[in-house]
Amino acid sequence: MSVGRARLKLCRMELELRHLKVIRAIDEAGSLTRAAVGLGLAQPALSAQLKRMERALGGELFLRGRHGVRPTELGELVLERARVLVPAVAELQEEARRFSRCGAGAAGVRPSRFRLGGTHGPLLGGLVDRLADAYPKAQVTTSTSWSTQELALMLADGRIDYVLTGVCGRSRPPEEDRLVWRVLADDPVFVMLGEAHPLAGRAEVELGELAGERWATVPGDGCFGECFAAACLRVGFAPEPVYETDTASCVHLVQVGRAVGLCRATFPPMPGLVTVPLAGTPLMWRHLLGHRPAARELPAADRDGPASGAGRTAEGVVPSADDTAAAVLAHARAVHAEAVAASPSCARWYRAHPDARVP
Repeated sequence: MSVGRARLKLCRMELELRHLKVIRAIDEAGSLTRAAVGLGLAQPALSAQLKRMERALGGELFLRGRHGVRPTELGELVLERARVLVPAVAELQEEARRFSRCGAGAAGVRPSRFRLGGTHGPLLGGLVDRLADAYPKAQVTTSTSWSTQELALMLADGRIDYVLTGVCGRSRPPEEDRLVWRVLADDPVFVMLGEAHPLAGRAEVELGELAGERWATVPGDGCFGECFAAACLRVGFAPEPVYETDTASCVHLVQVGRAVGLCRATFPPMPGLVTVPLAGTPLMWRHLLGHRPAARELPAADRDGPASGAGRTAEGVVPSADDTAAAVLAHARAVHAEAVAASPSCARWYRAHPDARVP
């Protein structure tokens, strides 16, 4: 290819949606340097890309100065169109994913599949069981990860339909601008002790009484580790080194007396160990169900309170993505209630704290 033809092809570069996103990012950042950081690009690479887009559009999009950049008249024109096109395409992508997920999307069409994601815990299996029972013709699949952030990105990208996870206390869940998060329950964090531990027979344990113990816990990408360390410091000690490992290994280390563990209150009973509340409830765990936003908000009753027995509709009566999300939420809350009832220590704690949030 001749140099002249190569230059002609460059000048005729086709403008794509990603280019409009870059132009918006530059305008919102107010400088190429800040925009490059936000986009994860090197500043020279972003400058070169902007020049190619300007050649394709026939003029400068931004005036460069010592204090940043501001759009030209041509830039304002492109930005005006981009502010309409970018959200419209994003909405189209979401509608297409919802259409694919729910079949034709017409009233009366039951969901054909449930792609669930979850961090490792006792609730995911229960949710699979309830959905398989309520929707016997639907395919139920699972993906698990220690990372709530990874699962949230999978959900936002349409690779899974629902995420069952949690956050420490009242921490904010990830990707809130793109996802809907519903609270299942706020549970206390318990300590897991071997049956032979001197404190195993207590109704509750002061965190300070565990100073000097080795700790076992599972991995995670939230702030739980920092919150735990802060709670220990408040009662006068720094925790000993933590064994970070899988759930089975944590249980084994506790059973043989090598460590004590932290666990959710709904941790199921197991031979050789007991779960005991921490006095004063210094740590909490918020169980969450996440899904992508549908056309309208769920009713307040489905957002904030129980929906006992919901979701077990007659064959062929799930009319919309909203109703499906409400049904999955109700099933998840029912699974949590079953987990509370199956754990004697957790059930006792809720009886002693009637004002605590339960499904």
